[in-house]
Amino acid sequence: MQWKAITWQRMAERLAGHLDDPDNAPGPGAWQRVGIDGAPAADTGTLAGLLAEELRLRGRSVLVVPTGGFLRPASLRFEFGRRDVDAYLDGWYDTAALWREVFGPTDPGGTGRVLPDLWDPATDRATRSPYVELPPGGVLLVHGPLLLGRWFPFDLSVHVRLSAGALARRTEESERWTGAAFARYEAEADPAGAADAVVRADDPRHPAWTGIRGR
Repeated sequence: MQWKAITWQRMAERLAGHLDDPDNAPGPGAWQRVGIDGAPAADTGTLAGLLAEELRLRGRSVLVVPTGGFLRPASLRFEFGRRDVDAYLDGWYDTAALWREVFGPTDPGGTGRVLPDLWDPATDRATRSPYVELPPGGVLLVHGPLLLGRWFPFDLSVHVRLSAGALARRTEESERWTGAAFARYEAEADPAGAADAVVRADDPRHPAWTGIRGR
């Protein structure tokens, strides 16, 4: 894998240019869907925010959806204990709700009515957020962990990669047990191989990336 030094802002500009290229434009009445994948310590929200801003400057409608708003209730997440790796990989995030409330409405012929979040992990209650209308031609940006290898229909996917050491350093001590889950995710889902672009972010001040494959 060849790495090229780049800034986060320049990366956002390159990604926005790719999405805005007429060759990659969505068909009539369609949406573009982008996934920015990475562990919580990788701070995928930063790149998602920069990309959303860059797209809006280009006149595009954008909706950013963090997967942290689609965690399942604590009673389900912690059914097998608070540090169960299998549960974290397969049971913490409500993938069925993401399909139903986020991806389904942006399928061809969909309504564009997207639910931006469903569950607040701090209160362990439903957020009761209103639906957001994303007009055809708009861009849906979904970011968070464990997004690849689930058949989510991304038109463009980015994996923000941390080495095991960087992941441990940048993860709170109480959450470092998730490192085993991300090691399994890397081995089983191969997010670096599945993504259209991979970012190396061990030092967040000096990211590097592969560029957009095939470009």
